[in-house]
Amino acid sequence: MNIQAAGISDLSISMLFHTLNYPPLGIGDRNLHRTSKKSNTSSMQLSSSVVQRTESKNPPKKSRKISGTFPGNTVGIIGGVSVFSTLIFLEKLIWWSSRDGENRVPFILTSDPSIKRETQTNFASSSSPFNGEVGGGLEMDKDFLVENLRRKKNFLEKSGVHCIVMPCHVSNAWHKEISEGCSLPFLHLGECVAKELKEANFKPIQAGSNVSIGVIGTNATLTAGFYQEKLQAQGFQVELPDTATMEHIITPAINALNRKDMEGAQNLLRIGIQILLVRAVNAVVLASDEFQGLLPHDDPLLKKCFDPMDALARSTIRWAKESTSTNKKKYKRNLG
Repeated sequence: MNIQAAGISDLSISMLFHTLNYPPLGIGDRNLHRTSKKSNTSSMQLSSSVVQRTESKNPPKKSRKISGTFPGNTVGIIGGVSVFSTLIFLEKLIWWSSRDGENRVPFILTSDPSIKRETQTNFASSSSPFNGEVGGGLEMDKDFLVENLRRKKNFLEKSGVHCIVMPCHVSNAWHKEISEGCSLPFLHLGECVAKELKEANFKPIQAGSNVSIGVIGTNATLTAGFYQEKLQAQGFQVELPDTATMEHIITPAINALNRKDMEGAQNLLRIGIQILLVRAVNAVVLASDEFQGLLPHDDPLLKKCFDPMDALARSTIRWAKESTSTNKKKYKRNLG
């Protein structure tokens, strides 16, 4: 089965099969992200079996083909807008699933650069700040992106995976449309965050009020509103940056990152977090690829922050372990 047979004609799509065995990339090292952003991802030492791009001039002598038969806990991953965020999610999935000496979670990954090009083009033309209103959608070619992501979902279903995830804040804005008709478990990033925060059993900081969670993200993510929806469904009160904070703190922090002004971006993000903490939130969800790993590991503010990709990785590992346990029980019953 080749890529085109799966209905995906974009030659730039690459597939990684999980035989990864490489040193940590340094989660949280934004300097790595910024200095490596223009380099080809093949420069990263991924000693994996890769189905090479079909236009490659020097394909490997031995490339693995999609057989359609994989372990019952194989996960399908639809790569996000940021390839580096996808790789960071993969690192967490791989290393966390094998910390106790267990087998790493097997996976198939699809990654399509055309999604990044499309979102960049539309985000560039959508500079209006977040005004507190949600559900208005993202100002971009939704139909193109949803159809693109649905093709990835269909391909993964046919490939033989047993669960699908999308480690991307933007893509999860259309989770319902993308997952429509899917016969497999399709984890939602916002639901994974909300469930983990619910399990934390926070106590309200202010008497007589609900537990409050802050969310910091881009204009597009906050406008999409799915984090707010999933958190409120779990009984949380949700606090968002107001218009002034978005205009003068959050958006400038992202712009500083794009200028590679790390110190400026870190200081602005700290101010944004502090503003929400003053409003008595129990935790702050950093719902943006730009803020992933921006603050140093020893920054005390990180104790109050929550990375959605952590929740998605843990939820994926939990599903894989439960799936493995279920398959073992079925196997024993068949033997008996």
